[in-house]
Amino acid sequence: MSQHSPTDAHSRRAPLTIAILVAVCAALIAAPAPAGLPEAGKRVIAVAVLAIGLWCSEALPAGVTAIVLIVALVMTGSVAGLPEALVGFADPVAYFLIGVLTIGLAVQKSGLAERVARFFLHRSRGSARSLYLQLLLSFPLLTCILPSATTRTGILVHVYEQALDMAGVSRQAPLASAVMMALNSINRLASTVLMTGGITPMVAAALIGGIGWGQWLLLMSVPFLVLLVIGSALIYFIYRKGFAQELPRLPDEPAKKFAPVEMRTLVITVGASVLWLTDAWHHWHPAIPALLAWILLLMPRVGVLTWKEFERDIGWSSFFVLASSLSLARALKVSGASDWIAGLITNAVPAFQGEPYYVVATLLIASVPVRLLIPNITGYLATTIPIAMAIGTATGVNPMICGLAVMIGGDAVLYYPAQSVSSLAVYERGYLSAPEIFKFGVWMTLIAFVVVLVVALPYWAAVGMTLTIRP
Repeated sequence: MSQHSPTDAHSRRAPLTIAILVAVCAALIAAPAPAGLPEAGKRVIAVAVLAIGLWCSEALPAGVTAIVLIVALVMTGSVAGLPEALVGFADPVAYFLIGVLTIGLAVQKSGLAERVARFFLHRSRGSARSLYLQLLLSFPLLTCILPSATTRTGILVHVYEQALDMAGVSRQAPLASAVMMALNSINRLASTVLMTGGITPMVAAALIGGIGWGQWLLLMSVPFLVLLVIGSALIYFIYRKGFAQELPRLPDEPAKKFAPVEMRTLVITVGASVLWLTDAWHHWHPAIPALLAWILLLMPRVGVLTWKEFERDIGWSSFFVLASSLSLARALKVSGASDWIAGLITNAVPAFQGEPYYVVATLLIASVPVRLLIPNITGYLATTIPIAMAIGTATGVNPMICGLAVMIGGDAVLYYPAQSVSSLAVYERGYLSAPEIFKFGVWMTLIAFVVVLVVALPYWAAVGMTLTIRP
């Protein structure tokens, strides 16, 4: 009797999945546009459904889906032409990703990742639980040094990949999945505690307005700490079988001196981090320090990588997925689809005058399809926060609370890797599948709702931010 692997079964299902998604896309294009939705917006939404379906099902490689998305935007008339469809490839964030991935690659190639991996394995004393706990504790600690979740993930994914390889843990093992899911979905949450921790807090603070650095830390620390703890516990429960695995105990060895390539990698990485932490002074886009690090790491006699190593080992699929998702976010905005979606949110929230909890809960529920359709977190925030704040004002709920609530609801979840730069850095390593990430995203959606309603709202009231506003 022949045996078929899950990969074979997936390959057999892929043509049918693609056919169904193309048919759904064609049906949406052929259907009349709903009231208030421009024709171009309807077509962009249809293409978005196709792309999200392909990314979530993995019917095509993620990079191929990215190119399908660009071609579909042009062929369906969703955008004015090919230059408009390729606008995401000119976005600085795509090149920030290249720089960060290069830093991670240099950490691996220089031997720095193996050094740190040996340290963690030695400290774990053969306990998989200890290794996992060390990873979780590193998130908030490293946030103070590397505020960008993408940078932390780009480095840590190589460190823990080395640790898992040295411990003989296979890529399909539950322990490997647990570690990579934490890097994929939990690591990001530590950054949002700081206003300067990444794109999400900076964009959200700018859209909401009137929030200082210290106030942001006060308001976000408790909700995101609870999200970190519950999310980490959920990963432990899902992959609990992997934590029974015994890891090899590494013998005590005298510390080796840092090799020159390790020192150069460390200095360049720390230099980039200093530039990220001091952006309030020089006002450079985060892509500039990342690209400076990229230049230095590839520079003869200074760097640690050759151009051939960079070409061969960098995650080009991540670049294409991110750039195409930025193009999609732009198309949703320009076509009027984002405004139409925002209108749906407005209509979905009845005038619950005097019922602030109902208002916040309804905003959270209404924001889920927006987060699903808009892959770019900036596009999500730009769509939901102004609408949420306007609804708060109209219903007597503190508009700042409404804005923060939908920000938490969107930032806490990832439904597919294209929604996060740091997620792409993990996904390309092959430890997690897209359906696996989607299922965990559904769980985190429910957790985010509970945290906002049960933890955040009472906590914000305790620190002086009232839930309701006086008429």
